[in-house]
Amino acid sequence: MRTKSLKKNKINVITLGCSKNVYDSEVLMGQLRANGKEVEHEAPAEKEGNIIVINTCGFIDNAKAESVNMILEYADKKDRGIVDKVFVTGCLSERYRPDLEKEIPNVDQYFGTTELPQLLKALGADYKHELLGERLTTTPKNYAYLKIAEGCDRPCSFCAIPLMRGSHVSQPIEKLVKEAQGLAKNGVKELILIAQDLTYYGLDLYKKRNLAELLEELAKVEGIEWIRLHYAYPTGFPMDVLELMKREPKICNYIDIPLQHISDSILKSMRRGTTQAKTTQLLKDFRAAVPGIAIRTTLIVGYPGETQEDFEILKDFVQEMKFDRMGCFAYSHEENTHAYLLEDNVPDDVKQARANEIMELQSQISWDLNQEKVGKVFRCIIDRKEGAHFVGRTEFDSPDVDNEVLIDASKHYVKTGEFVNIKIIEATEFDLYGEPA
Repeated sequence: MRTKSLKKNKINVITLGCSKNVYDSEVLMGQLRANGKEVEHEAPAEKEGNIIVINTCGFIDNAKAESVNMILEYADKKDRGIVDKVFVTGCLSERYRPDLEKEIPNVDQYFGTTELPQLLKALGADYKHELLGERLTTTPKNYAYLKIAEGCDRPCSFCAIPLMRGSHVSQPIEKLVKEAQGLAKNGVKELILIAQDLTYYGLDLYKKRNLAELLEELAKVEGIEWIRLHYAYPTGFPMDVLELMKREPKICNYIDIPLQHISDSILKSMRRGTTQAKTTQLLKDFRAAVPGIAIRTTLIVGYPGETQEDFEILKDFVQEMKFDRMGCFAYSHEENTHAYLLEDNVPDDVKQARANEIMELQSQISWDLNQEKVGKVFRCIIDRKEGAHFVGRTEFDSPDVDNEVLIDASKHYVKTGEFVNIKIIEATEFDLYGEPA
C-alpha cells in the first residue's frame, strides 16, 4: 500500500439516483469551488482525485444495491491506496447510517441529507450562506434543475422518501427567482422544476398552493425560455397552473404526474387519497384546459394484494388514457413504510412480467403518437452532439427520461444549446428523427 499522497487534494463527487440528488451535488460542488477546492463531477479514473464523495440513493432495492456497490468499490480503492478518503452522503446514508458504519467501516464519514455544512467541514471547507442558489451545474449548459421544495408530507404507504428527506419545506419565491436569474446569466434557457411534490408548493410558506404565482415570477426571468414541471401529485392539484400554462408560452405544455396505480382498492391501500374516477376526470380536465399537453406518469405493479383483476383495470386505463410518456416499476418492499406491514405476496417474476406487459402496451401507444408527429415542425432545444447525431428535444420531452430528436450530423449542422425548428422525417417508439426546417 502506498503512503498518503502528497499531491494537492482533488475532490470527485459521484451522484446516484434522481435529479434531486443531482441538484444537491451541484450545490455541494458550488460550495467547494467557492472555498478554493478543486472539484470534479464523476471524473474518469485517470483524473479521479484522491478524495471521493458519493451522493447515494436509498429509494428502492435496485437503487440501494447500486449505492452500496459504489461505496464498496471506493472503500476497496481506499484499502488499496488508490484514493485517500471516502465520504458518503445522501438518502441511503440518511436512512441506514448505523448499518453502513457497521458493515463498511472503512468509509471516513457518513452524512445525512441535511448535513451539508458538516460534510463541507469534513472536506476542509466552510458553508457560505451568501452562495444562496449558486451551484456548479453538471447538466448541459442550456438546462438546469430548480429544486423548489424539499421533503414530503404525503402518507403514501409504499414510499420511504419522508424517512430520508423529512417534511415538506417550500423555498421562498424570491430566492428561487434569484437562483433562476443566476442560471439564466450562465446561459441556462430551460428550468426543470423538481420537488418531491410540486402540487404542495407554498402551503407551508404562504398558506395556499402557490405554484402558479411562482411560475408567473419565473416566467419574467430574462433568458429563460422553457419552464418544465416534474413530479406533481394528483390530489389537490392547483388548477390555476393549467390556465397559466395555456397563456404563458414559456411554460412547457408538459407535466409529470406520478399516478402509481388506478384500481380503487390498490389506491386505497397505497393511501393516495384519490380514486379511479377522480384521477380520470383530472386527466380529462388537463387535456381540456391545455389541448396538446404531454402527460408523463409512473406506475407501480406488484403492490401487496394486487390481483390479476387489479392489473387488468390498470392495463385498460393505460390503453384508454394513452399517456405521452410513462415509466413502470415493480413494487419494492421497503422497511419502515406503511406497506411493509402488508405481505409482499406478488412473486417477483409476476411483478416483472406485469411491468413488461405495461411497457409493451406503452411502447405501442408511443409508436402511434410518434407517427402523428412525422411531417410536422417542432421547436427543439439542442442538448448535445453524440456520435453521428445532434440530439435535441421538443417541449414535450424532458432530458434523460423522454423522447429525443436525432439530427444527422453528416448532413446538417445545428448549434448545441440553441433552439432550432426541426421537421420530423421519421419516428420510432421512443425517438424522432428530423432535419432543420
